[in-house]
Amino acid sequence: MKIVSVCACTVGIAHTYIAAEKLEQAAKKHGHTIQIETQGTIGAENELTEEAINSADIVLLAIDVKISNKDRFEGKKTIEVPTDLAIKSPNKLMEKIEELTKTKN
Repeated sequence: MKIVSVCACTVGIAHTYIAAEKLEQAAKKHGHTIQIETQGTIGAENELTEEAINSADIVLLAIDVKISNKDRFEGKKTIEVPTDLAIKSPNKLMEKIEELTKTKN
């Protein structure tokens, strides 16, 4: 499964990057590919391309704040969770995504 994700916490420093790292590890463990954009105090890093978004099976937003350009995900299957869920339970989150994509196809 192809996943694109945006991670953004309230301060835009630690949790943003910890969530991104945990999601990368969990996606790899479950055999999925994931591209993650982080939005923090230094702005957006690893910005998702239109091509990446269009080819993704699902959009995962691990965010605690309003993110910029959220409208680019319109029409895509999207899951939004707080960053602490992505940090504490990334494997369960991947399992939930797998369930959701199976039932919505």
